Amino acid sequence: MNDVTRAEVCAVACADSWADAGTVLASPIGIVPTVGARLAKLTTAPELLLTDGEAQLLADVPPMGSGADGATVEGWMPYRKVLDMLAGGQRRVMMGATQIDRHGNQNISRIGTWDAPKVQLIGVRGAPGNTINHTTNYWIPQHGPRVFVESVDVVSGVGHDRARRVGARYHDVSVVVTDLAVLDFAGPEATMRLRSVHPGVTVEQVQENTGFPLAIDTVEQTRLPTSEELDLIRSTVDPKDLRSQEVAQ
Repeated sequence: MNDVTRAEVCAVACADSWADAGTVLASPIGIVPTVGARLAKLTTAPELLLTDGEAQLLADVPPMGSGADGATVEGWMPYRKVLDMLAGGQRRVMMGATQIDRHGNQNISRIGTWDAPKVQLIGVRGAPGNTINHTTNYWIPQHGPRVFVESVDVVSGVGHDRARRVGARYHDVSVVVTDLAVLDFAGPEATMRLRSVHPGVTVEQVQENTGFPLAIDTVEQTRLPTSEELDLIRSTVDPKDLRSQEVAQ
């Protein structure tokens, strides 16, 4: 499978974050995480609950870009029901991050100081509730030192150090998938560790693009999609190749 693209490797890594999740609502944010969630539904997580991205709960997996067209709608999922599932821990989300630090603290609110911000972003949104109530993972399409920072300017999503400090018993930030690698929080005191690098990427390249020292022990190569997964991605989940809009390699 020498023609496997970086986007497809990333999609499978995202899919693995939902493997065996059970009956929980998948909330993927971004094209590649959405491909991953739909792939997981078709393979390792058949009980996963998917929506059309708006307010309909889907029984099957429509192609990317089609909304609910041709899909079997099995329920109504307005935002208040999403919030109910969030508060009850029955949701697993893969969010983005404008900044993230070694402990998994995430920022999507602003860049700069409170009194003189350089950039106003979207605000903390649902990140605090997500990170203290259910499993939250992250997707970073451009791994670089401006995203992976020593200290985030605003804590939107709660990291392991702060969760431990306040005793957030349901806090579960597990993995970060990027266009270069897969990282987790198995380093000392639940700090970020380099788990695997994507084909063609080196450990040194990942560290050079990270603004703090990563925990590094045994680093594997991120797994390639199986032939079944590759066929599902290309023919069923994302036949229009929307995934390449986020990861071009």
